[in-house]
Amino acid sequence: IKGSKIVLAEMPKISATCLRVAATDGHIASVSIELGKDISGKEFIDAIRNYHNPIAELNLPSAPKQFMKYFDEEDRPQTKLDRNFEKGMGITVGRLRKDAILGLKFVALSHNTIRGAAGGAILTAELLRARGYI
Repeated sequence: IKGSKIVLAEMPKISATCLRVAATDGHIASVSIELGKDISGKEFIDAIRNYHNPIAELNLPSAPKQFMKYFDEEDRPQTKLDRNFEKGMGITVGRLRKDAILGLKFVALSHNTIRGAAGGAILTAELLRARGYI
């Protein structure tokens, strides 16, 4: 939002597939991404590890303290092990590798109920209230 208008964000090219696995909760996405410039795997991981959540200073009750976490292990994130990161409101990422078409490929996991439908709506309402919209 800029002023009183909604402005479309400039986005990189992304190809993603969401995988619903046989687990109570949690969705894994396999994501390929083309950025504006080539970056190393270390730069990508550092960007995730050093990401500053722009709403962190608002101390919203539902907001995760650490928004994203990168796993170095080859078999992570996993739905049952990692879906509750930051009480289900955080995003976990791992399995970074080169993609021949777009540049980088990785796996991301979120809790589909807590971060998704229910928690996402609550966090949005908290943010709108904190910013004076409601």
